Amino acid sequence: MVVDNKLKSIDFIQKTVILIFIVGKTIRKINLRPAKKMSPGEVVESERFLVSRLNKAEDTIVQVGSSSIGGNNFTMIAGPCAVESADQLQKTARWVKEQGAHLLRGGIFKARTSPYSFQGLGREGLEYLCQARTEFSLPIVTEALAPAQVHELLPRVDMLQVGSRNMQNFALLDEIGRVKKPVLLKRGMMATLDEFLAAAEYIYSKGNHQIVLCERGIRTFETAARNTLDLTAIPILKERTHLPVIVDPSHATGNRRWVIPLAKAALAVGAHGVMVEVHPAPDKAFSDGEQSLDFNEFKELMAELNKLLLVR
Repeated sequence: MVVDNKLKSIDFIQKTVILIFIVGKTIRKINLRPAKKMSPGEVVESERFLVSRLNKAEDTIVQVGSSSIGGNNFTMIAGPCAVESADQLQKTARWVKEQGAHLLRGGIFKARTSPYSFQGLGREGLEYLCQARTEFSLPIVTEALAPAQVHELLPRVDMLQVGSRNMQNFALLDEIGRVKKPVLLKRGMMATLDEFLAAAEYIYSKGNHQIVLCERGIRTFETAARNTLDLTAIPILKERTHLPVIVDPSHATGNRRWVIPLAKAALAVGAHGVMVEVHPAPDKAFSDGEQSLDFNEFKELMAELNKLLLVR
């Protein structure tokens, strides 16, 4: 009986070795044909991408209105998570402009986890954004959720945003790649850096080279914060890509108390800017009030960042 079991074990091992050999040989065959152009069934390393630092050594500078993102610049993008009213946006735009913000953010189409949550004001919100841009000379950034919205927003906004949930919405990435408009691409909440760069490549390869990457925290086993801010992504991405990289500490934390220290950390590790949520009355916000700074907190943030910028 013992001998019989040994023979069965030997037979199983032999079959396993043969199977591993066959599979290994097949994988090796596929990977032995790397090409600069991707073809069906082939995997090309991100180092071969057009967004790779190996393809372009010098930093890409993305011009949004009068602001330059990338290089030695540090850009502040601020505004409410969602545009709620003309009054709310006007008050916020005036305050962030006075404190030194370079761009105004505000969501008019909102991708929400629950279908019963506030979905944004749509075209009405776009009108409020355009009015604020005119009055305060702030370029505006807002998110497109679908390819059709790209062309609706195109003539009226200064920068399109691709949110984390849409990082691998390839139809949307392709459409944005075909237009000449700066784009803020957020990292997916469970995306690797390779996947993040591949998403940027979709846009870049279609002809739109005005891409800013945004690290906004990833989902891990830790539940103390809304997400886990991956600060290691900043120096890694700066080594691997010529595209500018900014940080969104609001979505990364989900708590306004931690936004200021993490924004400072983003500057310290070399980010080209930060994007934060600001609201005149965060406790009454229609969405993400917990992570939005009030006006005094935003003023404190700008003061802290300016101190660091003086010695950078």
